[in-house]
Amino acid sequence: MKKLYRYIVSSFLGTFLFTFFIVLFILDMQFLWLYVDDLVGKGLELNILAELFFHMSITFIPMALPLALLLASLMCFGNFGEHYELVAMKASGISMWKVMRPLVVFSVLLSGFAFFVSNSLLPVANLRGQTLLFDVRRQKLAFNIKEGVFYRDLDNYVIYVERKGADGSSIYGVKIYDHTDHLGNTKIMSADSGIMTLSPNQRNIIFTLYNGYNYTDVTSEDNYKQKRPFERMSFKREQLKFSLKDFDMTRSSEDMYKSSQQMMNLRQLNTAIDSLERRYDDKREAFKQGFSRRWSNYTSIKEEPLTANRTPIRDTVADTIMTLQWPLLEHYPDTMAIAIANMAAGSASNAKENAAFNKIDLNSQTENIMKHKKERHKKFTLSFACLIFFFIGAPLGSIIRKGGLGMPVVVSVLFFVVYHVISTIGERMAVFGGLNMFLGVWISSLVLLPVGIFLTFKATTDAALFDGDSWKKFFQKLFRKSEKTKSEVMQ
Repeated sequence: MKKLYRYIVSSFLGTFLFTFFIVLFILDMQFLWLYVDDLVGKGLELNILAELFFHMSITFIPMALPLALLLASLMCFGNFGEHYELVAMKASGISMWKVMRPLVVFSVLLSGFAFFVSNSLLPVANLRGQTLLFDVRRQKLAFNIKEGVFYRDLDNYVIYVERKGADGSSIYGVKIYDHTDHLGNTKIMSADSGIMTLSPNQRNIIFTLYNGYNYTDVTSEDNYKQKRPFERMSFKREQLKFSLKDFDMTRSSEDMYKSSQQMMNLRQLNTAIDSLERRYDDKREAFKQGFSRRWSNYTSIKEEPLTANRTPIRDTVADTIMTLQWPLLEHYPDTMAIAIANMAAGSASNAKENAAFNKIDLNSQTENIMKHKKERHKKFTLSFACLIFFFIGAPLGSIIRKGGLGMPVVVSVLFFVVYHVISTIGERMAVFGGLNMFLGVWISSLVLLPVGIFLTFKATTDAALFDGDSWKKFFQKLFRKSEKTKSEVMQ
């Protein structure tokens, strides 16, 4: 029995590692094509790219692990069934459940590893990967001047080269616009030809220009905009040096992303949720108390004697209030009634704006709390998904009896797409649609769990799942029972 278990585990483990790294490679390629414009042409060192892909690969494990486990179990048990190895095992008195037992233990251990990845590795990888990706995306392109294009990546300078020599360093028809004074194109250097070279420490680019002119608009004189004086100075040889420090890779602090829920482990998420909920309750209570206070500004209005002939004034902001609430204001003089109505209108407008602002703020805080709770649930969904996908793939592989990468890949992708779509919809509804958070995050697992139980039951009982005759007999038997029940009810 030990030799059989060793054979099953070795067959499955090799297939699993192969499929896992294939899926991880595909996800890495998807990331590369998505950010290829931000990575190419910036002179990034290989260690920077390797670090970026390493952290991104860890963030792809939650997607790669369940899919690889499903595909590996399908391929492994499909190969066993295709080569009649399962038939030989069952003929020897070994049930399907005993064949699956060592791989069930492996799946449980893998689920524990998946929780470790979600809780410990994934937050760190997300933090470092996103910070490094931000630095890479804001990194300037490597110094590369093209013919007939204004080059603007050097701070305070714009360089134009009409033509470049075959050696790549000779340049012709050069114009350099100096914007260090931030006064526009007031300093221009023009040269017939030149040579571009790097300094020995490769920290500066040196332009050696020949046969040119320096043009400078004089802006220090009075009425220079009307006179437009300028200076022109010719030169036979001129040398300029530009620093390349702006093209160096600068690393940002990781503190800028630490507050994001995706960068937290389970303990940090619990602490953050507790703090956010307390802040939300304090904000809501403060709003309720402030909204229920009575206004005391009316005491500043002085009493005036009532007039015998009272004429309502309609050219005020409080016209509507005075018209609708006239019995309440009829004991006051016109001027005082108008002041009270205007104050009431202003107070109502301020209260409306305050309520709208607090509604937006409270909704934003609620959304933030929901996102943290979603991440807390997702720490466990990956582990559970690994178990579900194994109990779908292993029995389904023994039933369809097809190994290789053909049918198993199609079935695996189908199940994974269904799982991913349901999970995405459920999570969004839980965060934005008011759906219960547990149901929204776990709905994909709850949908596929009965499928796994059903397939495992069919495989362990040797039921013919894809046999048309057996399904035909099942429905005929079901219809006979329904007709018999109907006749008994009519009698």
